[in-house]
Amino acid sequence: MTETGDRSLKMLAAALEKEVRGRDFYVKAVATCTNELGRDIFRILTAEEGVHIRRVKEIYEGLSGGKPWSGEWKNYRMENENLQALFRKRMRNLGSKIKADTGDLEALDIGLKFEQGAIDFYKKELGKATDPLEQEFIEVMIREEQSHYASLADVKLYLMNPESWYIETERHTLDGA
Repeated sequence: MTETGDRSLKMLAAALEKEVRGRDFYVKAVATCTNELGRDIFRILTAEEGVHIRRVKEIYEGLSGGKPWSGEWKNYRMENENLQALFRKRMRNLGSKIKADTGDLEALDIGLKFEQGAIDFYKKELGKATDPLEQEFIEVMIREEQSHYASLADVKLYLMNPESWYIETERHTLDGA
């Protein structure tokens, strides 16, 4: 195994651990969340972390078997290409009728920390990657983790203060401001 291959395997092992922890957290959050919107985002993130896990395992198995980086991981696609748009549409349809309890908001905060940790991890690893397919993989992972983060932040703002969420997302301006 080359030094680059060893580094990639270590990165993938760490990525797998992060993705599994995130998925396991989201599974628990689905079961404990008290509102429909929170359960929906945690359910979707559970599935998306599952896609990440399958991708990482695919690459890890290939590299550990002596194969070079390949694009096989691209076969594992996200069901929701624009997660933030999906949830913004749902929130607009719900209006202000959903309320969250403290536990729901705490779960969203934990999810935000998981996603920011993943973003930071992949950005750090991108600087070390030399193979173009590895770089592409990491760039895709960063974009998807950023989408998760943005969606969680949107849902949190909405649940905390729907009026503020509407002002921010609809880009309404205040007269005289």
